[in-house]
Amino acid sequence: MRIRRDDTVEVITGADKGLRARVLRVDPRKGKAIVEGVNRVYKHLRRSRKHPQGGRLEIEAPVDLSNLQLVCSKCNKGVRVGARRDDDGTKHRVCRACGADLGEV
Repeated sequence: MRIRRDDTVEVITGADKGLRARVLRVDPRKGKAIVEGVNRVYKHLRRSRKHPQGGRLEIEAPVDLSNLQLVCSKCNKGVRVGARRDDDGTKHRVCRACGADLGEV
């Protein structure tokens, strides 16, 4: 999987297209990620002891990983991500556009 928590990503399709934000959580089984401030939905709350007024809560809904691109710190744009092995056997994520190292896998 190419996208991890705390990565900066760019939304490439949908209502929030072009937005850049930080990944809060990734679910690899479902292929979805929760991104800060992206795909906001309202959850309606019934009145209860905890919420005596009731109301609407605005939360982030999951976004499909295919709709996100990792932002390269060197290129400063959304890029495709590849993998490269070092001589000592560690695997690194690399930018396909400029070849910059994006961190260890």
